[in-house]
Amino acid sequence: MASTSTPLTLPVLPLDDEVVLPGMVVPLDLSDSEVRAAVEAAQAAATSQPGKPRVLLVPRIDGTYASTGVLGTVEQVGRLADGDPGALIRGRGRVKIGAGTTGPGAALWVEGTQIDETVPEPLPGHVTELVKEYKALATSWLKKRGAWQVVDRVQAIDDVSALADNSGYSPFLTTDQKVALLETADPVARLRLATQQLRDHLAEQEVAETIAKDVQEGVDKQQREFLLRRQLEAVRKELRELNGEQEGEESDDYRARVEAADLPEKVREAALKEVDKLERASDASPEGSWIRTWLDTVLEMPWNERTEDAYDIQGAKAVLDAEHAGLEDVKERITEYLAVRKRRADRGLGVIGGRRGGAVLALVGPPGVGKTSLGESVAHAMGRKFVRVALGGVRDEAEIRGHRRTYVGALPGRIVRAVKEAGSMNPVVLLDEIDKVGSDFRGDPAAALLEVLDPAQNHTFRDHYLEVELDLSDVVFLATANVLEAIPEALADRMEIVRLDGYTEDEKIVIARDHLLPRQLERAGLGKDEVTIDEGALRKLAGEYTREAGVRTLERSVARLLRKVAAKHELGEQELPFTVTADHLRDLIGRPHHVPESAQDPAERRTSVPGVATGLAVTGAGGDVLYVEASLADPETGAAGLTLTGQLGDVMKESAQIALSFLRSHGAELELPVGDLKDRGVHIHFPAGAVPKDGPSAGITMTTALASLLSGRLVRTDVAMTGEVSLTGRVLPIGGVKQKLLAAHRAGVTTVIIPKRNEPDLDDIPAEVLDKLDVHTVTDVRQVLELALAPATNEAPAEVPVAA
Repeated sequence: MASTSTPLTLPVLPLDDEVVLPGMVVPLDLSDSEVRAAVEAAQAAATSQPGKPRVLLVPRIDGTYASTGVLGTVEQVGRLADGDPGALIRGRGRVKIGAGTTGPGAALWVEGTQIDETVPEPLPGHVTELVKEYKALATSWLKKRGAWQVVDRVQAIDDVSALADNSGYSPFLTTDQKVALLETADPVARLRLATQQLRDHLAEQEVAETIAKDVQEGVDKQQREFLLRRQLEAVRKELRELNGEQEGEESDDYRARVEAADLPEKVREAALKEVDKLERASDASPEGSWIRTWLDTVLEMPWNERTEDAYDIQGAKAVLDAEHAGLEDVKERITEYLAVRKRRADRGLGVIGGRRGGAVLALVGPPGVGKTSLGESVAHAMGRKFVRVALGGVRDEAEIRGHRRTYVGALPGRIVRAVKEAGSMNPVVLLDEIDKVGSDFRGDPAAALLEVLDPAQNHTFRDHYLEVELDLSDVVFLATANVLEAIPEALADRMEIVRLDGYTEDEKIVIARDHLLPRQLERAGLGKDEVTIDEGALRKLAGEYTREAGVRTLERSVARLLRKVAAKHELGEQELPFTVTADHLRDLIGRPHHVPESAQDPAERRTSVPGVATGLAVTGAGGDVLYVEASLADPETGAAGLTLTGQLGDVMKESAQIALSFLRSHGAELELPVGDLKDRGVHIHFPAGAVPKDGPSAGITMTTALASLLSGRLVRTDVAMTGEVSLTGRVLPIGGVKQKLLAAHRAGVTTVIIPKRNEPDLDDIPAEVLDKLDVHTVTDVRQVLELALAPATNEAPAEVPVAA
């Protein structure tokens, strides 16, 4: 353990931001006034005492002296290597600095006590291990620096204090670390501190070497890649010259392309920012390919391209009439749109509040009525580009709004791709089958369409891939759907609903004659003069061979008819030209499938027995005729109650309960034997049991069937009805009146009963259909029964059907 002894009086030689430890030999410049004063004072004092002149080397850090100094002897005074006067001083031992005192010369003198730093022999085991560790660490560090001569010198040091002070030569130690070594008087503690400092330095050096190695490897790889790419460019250049191509054909100068392109200001700023990133990115960076793909997409967009609308209103209407028969509502809406656009353009009101005059229409109707083909006709009439976007089965929200650019294989959404495909910012975009859009864990595409189809928002539509505003306010969106209820309410609210409820028989004949027949003649390889189909054959095809709201099945029937004629001609069985009449249909394509109920034998009609009534319904394929059958169970074998069959929904089941309750409570005034309803089970069946059915509009039909069953009076064959019934017998309004009346007309029904509150819907019915239908509007079930039930005969009432 160190102890203090030997009081001394010495001149102070300050060392600014430097530390000298015992055992070190340092040259000092005597041109420094403080150094020269201390050396001269020491030389003056040495004349009166034996030995070499002595000074006290004290570190001075930021003007503050350390509490411990080093006794140094002036070994030699002469010239330094650069010719300046200097002195060589050797550190001898530590001195605890005391109070200041006086002495000869201009130097500062202090009193001090020399510290005894000897370590008792023999060394303890832990000290010996510490000495070995320090020597091993020092040897490792010296070998890395190539200082092999110093290794032997360090290994030869056995004194603990001298070994610790030897670390003062380490260039990696900071001034504070050297001061800490100087002020640590205990040799063992000082050696432990020196070992820790050396260990930390070696750890830092190892990390630095690892980083340097990684950096060097990366630099080497980049240099190699750069060299290979330069060689590849040179090879490509030689190939271009060999093939006679110009050097600038495959230019990647995106900055020039962006500056030359006619882009909106915000889009130009975003594109130039991406060009800056591309110029900074490495050729091997995946970000570079993302940016190039994005820039290509932006530059391909028709930002300022617009087609001029055809403001010939009469010409546009003529185009629509020529390409589509019927569909007056849609034609009127497009004509109105063009008229308004023309007036806005004449008055310089093309853009109002940042929004242009686009439109969002939803064409709702059964399959085959021409919704999809109508979109192309609208574009033709307006002089615009046409793009069809199929949405059936789309379940990913990114299909509408695009993917984020960072995803592999990212693409813009279908809306952006449609605009790019059209090549203009004001195309007619047909969103086909919008009611077939689904949703799952990937999002709800219908919700993503809310912004696209909202005229108040779509002038700032932002695709996830582009991430710049896209003005869709000048686009005419036409959405098609079979069932309006399948479209989310918020989305349907943003669109103007135009219903296409189906064609009348006369319209079908016109469509078949003017559109379907010429198209199928061409597909069958027949000339217009070789085969003709007269109007009687077309009417029979539309009335008895097909029963649909649209004309798809009719077109297939025409195609089948022409194929038969073509085959017979090739077999030598039929000469051309040939005219197909109604009498030829059975021989060519078989018997008709849909014979009207009124054309059947009276004994074979469904309503030939009591308890059967004819109703009207709306399905996904348009309007249809619906039959209701009722029966009473045997009181001895059947349990009382109501049985319903035919895959009925909850609303329809409730309607049956209401009809039964009404008859039970008002049967007496209707002169019906309601006692049977109490003791016997009632069974109501809707044929076509595999088809799900729901809705309240069959209420009066079920009531009429039950009344017919109880009274024994038949329901008139030529009567069909629709309407919701209330518990008090009121007939309430329903929907789909136009489709239902068209279905009744197709089925050969001549009398139709509808609710009084649906009377305004008759304005939408074609005049030729209304002329052939006797439509009665009613408010009460009693009126329905008076109209629908045949008069009672004088004969015995018919046997009430009994269910086994």
